[in-house]
Amino acid sequence: MKLASYNNGRRDGQLMLVSRDLTQTVAVPAIAHTMQQLLDGWDLLKPQLQELYDALNEGKLPNAQAFDEAKCLSPLPRAYQWADGSAYVNHVELVRKARGAEMPETFWTDPLFYQGGSDSFIAPKADIPLASEDWGIDFESEIAVITDDVPMGVSVENAASHIKLLMLVNDVSLRNLIPAELAKGFGFFQSKPSSSFSPVAITPDELGHRWEDSKVHLPLITHLNGELFGRPNAGVDMTFNFSQLISHVAKTRPLGAGAIIGSGTISNYDRSAGSSCLAEKRMLEVIADGKASTPFMRFGDTVRIEMLDDNGASIFGSIDQKVVEYKA
Repeated sequence: MKLASYNNGRRDGQLMLVSRDLTQTVAVPAIAHTMQQLLDGWDLLKPQLQELYDALNEGKLPNAQAFDEAKCLSPLPRAYQWADGSAYVNHVELVRKARGAEMPETFWTDPLFYQGGSDSFIAPKADIPLASEDWGIDFESEIAVITDDVPMGVSVENAASHIKLLMLVNDVSLRNLIPAELAKGFGFFQSKPSSSFSPVAITPDELGHRWEDSKVHLPLITHLNGELFGRPNAGVDMTFNFSQLISHVAKTRPLGAGAIIGSGTISNYDRSAGSSCLAEKRMLEVIADGKASTPFMRFGDTVRIEMLDDNGASIFGSIDQKVVEYKA
């Protein structure tokens, strides 16, 4: 299934069922009004939605309307949990080098996480308002999963069954604020403003054979100011898969239905695939030339994040955003 949340003027939006080709949509208030309501009753409500989804794709729902990504909030406009990992340790190693920090060996065996703010996600087509270009504005192209209720201490083997939906992420980062925050020894806060997610969330079966071993085996494509920036394959060089990430996060606490778990920035050792954030590209420039030449984002810059299927069709819709100056 494919699902979205339309902006209806309410905090949690209106749950929408979306056709596989992203052309048609229909509200399903008789089943669930919001994405969170669906996730809270997933086992009971999913079979009912599946019947409607099949009918929608067959053109049998007379109340279907044209799907408009511009009307979408993030699939979960707000969430009880947003925990973002760093599953691509190659990327972590490069970015830590960029700020002169050594990487402990445990990073290869124990996933790294931060807990992000989840009360103010930015819609996938909305501007990113920030107060200063001096903060080192960066995008991070990622994948995230949404879970049902996950018990504390869930094993890696059992964690996969709790993955209900997938979506794309722009985890906005303020690179010039990160070093001072981390030097305090207490983690990110101001350097990680509101994140954004793709217009559409999908059940893993929509990916077919491209979903294997709790990984998405497709390129994640990023354009910066209309030019291709990177297309690394999300299934390659992923040190920790989503089952491992979920098991790690749930080690000391249960996760409530609607928990969002992120992969961290997609990164490949094959540098010809490009990068999924500016910080990584800048570090590669430092390694090659002794200095970074690619600037961080400025007001007016745009980023587009998308994933295509084997036929070149968009799977999740696209995150299309512009950085703008925030004025109170």
